[in-house]
Amino acid sequence: MARPKPWEVDDELWAVIEPLLPKVERRTRHPGRKRRPDRLVFQGILFVLHTGISWEHLPQELGFGSGMTCWRRLAEWTEAGVWSRLHEILLAKLRSANALDFSRAAVDGSHIRAGSKTGRSPVDRGRTGSKHHLITDATGIPLAATLTGGNRNDVTQLIPLLQAVPPVRGKRRRPRRRPDAVLADRGYDHDKYRRLVWDLGVKPLIARRGTEHGSGLGTQRWVVERAFAHLHWFRRLRIRWEIRDDIHEAFLTLGCALICWRRLTPRRQTAPVPHGP
Repeated sequence: MARPKPWEVDDELWAVIEPLLPKVERRTRHPGRKRRPDRLVFQGILFVLHTGISWEHLPQELGFGSGMTCWRRLAEWTEAGVWSRLHEILLAKLRSANALDFSRAAVDGSHIRAGSKTGRSPVDRGRTGSKHHLITDATGIPLAATLTGGNRNDVTQLIPLLQAVPPVRGKRRRPRRRPDAVLADRGYDHDKYRRLVWDLGVKPLIARRGTEHGSGLGTQRWVVERAFAHLHWFRRLRIRWEIRDDIHEAFLTLGCALICWRRLTPRRQTAPVPHGP
């Protein structure tokens, strides 16, 4: 049996996504061309996300519709808040399955080239670009992600990342939103932000500048680096092609949701799994 392509949506995943999509009634007078089925268009969006191909080069023979059709539907669903709700639902399913570990979280940033929301990057020879910022649970499951210009210091996104974690349901008790502790490297070493993290009820475990390596945090913090490897396996997220911030952020959130889905259904994993130390 042939292995399914990563952009092919199975019935289980579609059953989660379809109820989130806004319903569009066809006009009775002057209906025009029939609307492309949502499932096919979503597969076209996934094809672009996985391959990194430009919208205008989306192969028509795949049956997903034109690249412009897929782009418009992506923009429509983004405005409706589909991707954040999908991510939140999948996080709740993971928590229900006891697969989320809120005992600690890990944060980090990763520079990507080109696009809007850009600025000179201090880590890439001053080239312009953008940055992905990510927070994961103790096992590397993405809890939230943000997008900034490439010249933004990672520490400026520490509080926004903690605040971006949605209330995760899945248990009878109250939704969980804050980890017990957050791990970060020396780039986050600012006492001001330590106090702000404490104010959120989270313990900051941040390496100190000027101290020798070997704090031990790396043995737990590597999961966020692995999560970035999984996230940037989606070729559309390796280089910022989207001019509109919301479209790139849509791909970013969708990528996080798909990683959560793979954790729920490991037998369907298609991405190589990088190994930590």
